[in-house]
Amino acid sequence: MSGPTGAGLRPERTPAPASVGGGEVPSGLLDGVRRWLVESGAEPTPARVAQALRHQGRVLGDAEVLGAAERLRSELIGSGPLEPLLADPTVTDVLVSAPDRVWVDRGRGLELTPVAFPDAAAVRRLAQRLASVAGRRLDDARPWVDARLPDGTRLHAVLPPVAVDCACLALRVVRPRAFTLGELVEAGTVPPGGDGMLRALLEARLSFLVSGGTGSGKTTLLSALLGLAGPGERIVLAEDSSELRPDHPHVVRLETRPANQEGAGQVTLQDLVRQALRMRPDRLVVGEVRGPEVAYLLAALNTGHSGCGTVHANAAADVPARLEALGTAAGLDRAALHSQLAAALSVVLHLARDRSGRRRIAEVHVLERDPSGLVRTVPALSWGAQSFVRRRGWGRLRQLLRGASAVGDGTEQGEGR
Repeated sequence: MSGPTGAGLRPERTPAPASVGGGEVPSGLLDGVRRWLVESGAEPTPARVAQALRHQGRVLGDAEVLGAAERLRSELIGSGPLEPLLADPTVTDVLVSAPDRVWVDRGRGLELTPVAFPDAAAVRRLAQRLASVAGRRLDDARPWVDARLPDGTRLHAVLPPVAVDCACLALRVVRPRAFTLGELVEAGTVPPGGDGMLRALLEARLSFLVSGGTGSGKTTLLSALLGLAGPGERIVLAEDSSELRPDHPHVVRLETRPANQEGAGQVTLQDLVRQALRMRPDRLVVGEVRGPEVAYLLAALNTGHSGCGTVHANAAADVPARLEALGTAAGLDRAALHSQLAAALSVVLHLARDRSGRRRIAEVHVLERDPSGLVRTVPALSWGAQSFVRRRGWGRLRQLLRGASAVGDGTEQGEGR
């Protein structure tokens, strides 16, 4: 079953017994093996599992022993029932909202999977173990966690009673290889021919932001674009959780760090942006602009640095207001922020999902100042099935890209708006 069959319907499921090579081990027997391993402190190797089975007076064949060992290994040191989903190269997100409600996103919207946990306690155990692997605490005193696992997967988990009935898990898969711009065209994220304009944007060394909602593909697009930067350029990344994977030979990665249990040792994104400026960046990249670091970023982009990043926004036109709100938290007044913004940024690429759940670049805006001195965005291009459609800001965008190759490719004339 790949998705819900109707409102309020919940398929009947029972956890499958472990099976490898045709051999199956009942769940009750696995519980006994699990207890024996915990009490003895033994690793769940095939030999130890066989010893645990013999300790319970059970003699099974090789296939059954291997099945029990693999299931226990997955539960104790892996990601349990979620391992096949996380290993699927098409999956970008895995979401657990109940023992029998496990969803994935393969770029076409959320799909319900047949994967199920035995009960809510099993979901809680997995959430706490993954948090422990990430070096974070997750218990009744601290019932949520946002962290990065050793393989780069982004983990967010919330325990009851904050999460009603069952612990909730959200896993964002970070692939070791970034998508190429050609692959994003094939996937429909970039319209046919639109890659020419994006290449010109990088060649012109303009500062830009990628905006959009959660899960709209901002990080994926930004990683692909950074891979287009010249091989001699030094890219310095500052991120809350390391997710950007640009295919580029000279990348420096900086990541924030939470405070320890004594409340000391915290490293904020604001700290990273400040340090990045001392590392001779040709391109300064903030993975997600979400707080006071916006002041340092805008200051850097006004002192000869080229930069980019992502920001949460409902539409490209909302980006100035979003940055204004963040700037207020950094102590910038409205006039100062808009003055810096006007000189710092040139373009906003906004991503959205269509009705089928596919991610795409919905619009491209340029920034300009209105008569009052405030910055607003002007639509230059919008999504089209055959190519980008030109809007009234296209002339301004073309001027910004002048001198870069393929500026006129991938667009068609459209109504101004």
